[in-house]
Amino acid sequence: MSRDHLPSAERSADSAEAPFLELLAKGASADAYERPVLLARAEGLSEERVAALEQAKELALRVRTEIEGRRRREAELSALFETAHDLAGLRDLDAVLRAIVQRARSLLGTDIAYLSLNDASRGDTYMRVTEGSVAARFQQLRLGMGEGLGGLVAQTARPYVTDDYFKDERFQHTRTIDAGVQDEGLVAILGVPLMIGPQVIGVLFAADRRARVFEREQIALLGSFAALAAAAIDTANALTDTRSALDRLGRANEIIQDRSAVIERASDIHDRLAELVLRGGGVQDVAAAVSEVLDGTVEFADPGDTPPLAMEAARTGGHAVRHGDGWVAAVAAGGELLGALVLRGHPRLDPVDQRTLERAAMVTSLLLLARRSASEAEQRVRGELLDDLLDARDRDPGLLRERAARLRADLDGRHVVLAARLDAVGADAGQEAGARRRLWSAASHLAATRQGLAAARDGGTVLLLPLGPGDTATALARRTAKDLGTAVQEPVTVGASAPLDRLAAHPEAVAAAYTEGQRCLEALCLLGRAGDGAAAEDFGFLGLLLAGDRDISGFVGRTIGPVVAYDERRGTDLLVTLDAYFASGMSPARTKDALHVHVNTVAQRLERVGRLLGDDWQSPARTLEIQLALRLHRLSSDGPR
Repeated sequence: MSRDHLPSAERSADSAEAPFLELLAKGASADAYERPVLLARAEGLSEERVAALEQAKELALRVRTEIEGRRRREAELSALFETAHDLAGLRDLDAVLRAIVQRARSLLGTDIAYLSLNDASRGDTYMRVTEGSVAARFQQLRLGMGEGLGGLVAQTARPYVTDDYFKDERFQHTRTIDAGVQDEGLVAILGVPLMIGPQVIGVLFAADRRARVFEREQIALLGSFAALAAAAIDTANALTDTRSALDRLGRANEIIQDRSAVIERASDIHDRLAELVLRGGGVQDVAAAVSEVLDGTVEFADPGDTPPLAMEAARTGGHAVRHGDGWVAAVAAGGELLGALVLRGHPRLDPVDQRTLERAAMVTSLLLLARRSASEAEQRVRGELLDDLLDARDRDPGLLRERAARLRADLDGRHVVLAARLDAVGADAGQEAGARRRLWSAASHLAATRQGLAAARDGGTVLLLPLGPGDTATALARRTAKDLGTAVQEPVTVGASAPLDRLAAHPEAVAAAYTEGQRCLEALCLLGRAGDGAAAEDFGFLGLLLAGDRDISGFVGRTIGPVVAYDERRGTDLLVTLDAYFASGMSPARTKDALHVHVNTVAQRLERVGRLLGDDWQSPARTLEIQLALRLHRLSSDGPR
């Protein structure tokens, strides 16, 4: 029977992964991944084939989940940037709030999203924007303060979530609110506060008409949208207040011109900050732009480099605070303090300029979070590529080169595989896990700066680093051990392989090189050189011995232990004499020349060695063991430096 007439499942028997790769390429639903397995069983293929398909299916589903997660995170970050851009060019508050609610509903995948604002004059709260609502009574709800889930959020200034609204007794139910929620058919509701400084001005909600558990990342995302909505409202209120003040006071023309210039300057900085975000600018670019607009010196400072009292006041109050002859605006994201924007040499700021500094701090926090997210994603991608090389899962040279090029790595260059491990072990599992995370982070940073790759493996870290002209694997291993040890503040031992060429064409060489690097690492630890770095070339012919029985001290003790002990007790030079004797081709005459002693002295020392080691110590088998033991004794005592 020709191949064309074989059943479809058997035609794909050459590769269990092929049907699932096609499904990944098509973006098929998760249910579609069961079809190849069901088809194989229906066609009566072997259990081994079905098991292979099952394994390939699980791997493909994990890849699909990771791809969907990345797409979701990219969509979330893009939506935040788009919303920040809308805020920077704020002209219509309702349009911005509608965009925020629409994006929140889309990204969280909920049936409905809505936003309520507090009405201070009436002492209640009302629906300002809804998206996905179908019930008129729900859209027109007005809630008394402290009523419903929104009242609980407003009272505590914390997010609250319920997976079944009508069974939840943590908040006050009222007939009016419950009727509106029932008309809408809502079951699961998540609410996060809209805050300006310490004041709650409203609540942003996402809700489903079925039971649902909201994940922590989704709560944080809705909180980010709430922060942008509050900023939009605050900005709109500030602009409204400014215009009302100008209309009410009827200032002179020159005052109006001056105020207009201030507002124009604020609009200019908003446009500049939006442009910086869109073109991928950094923290220093934001500081430079604000410095120019405020006619002062603005710098970004780490949390530890900022006056603690001013930093805490700025963080808790949500506004820039005066400190000495300048101002401090906290750069924070959620409960995490990332740093501060410090304006120096400008003791007086009008409200618009103060808000400009505060908006710049908010944009800085978004940039820092975006850079962190991008860095973490790049670290994962570097680790995935190195994992694929170590496991030889991807053997397409062109695809490997393309993946490496996106990470600014060149697999056609000369590389060394390094196995790194912490010397000290934590007092408990938590400390040990923390130390390993620090090592992984330091190794990832080192790989990124040196255009290499890094991955966590076997309780340590493996790196693939390029080897520069004139450099050696030994020198690279020692530099890496020093750099990683400095970064994690603990000794790090590094074993290196021999240099490798053209890895894209020979990915299987990476796994063998990693094994070689591990052996070098183990040898360093066994020789008491933890915290150092070395390559296979440092051990010469001892590599075979180190790869087998690793009991170095036991081997030395069994082979030349009596001579070592004799020298230590008597202060003699029998070990030195043995080294010279073997180095001189076992010739007493040449040995006495090497040691600058009389030949009778050499004979007496060798006779003493014979009494200590036995009459057969000069047999071929014994001499090889003795020479190995002498070499190991020198390495463990001094070690090449």
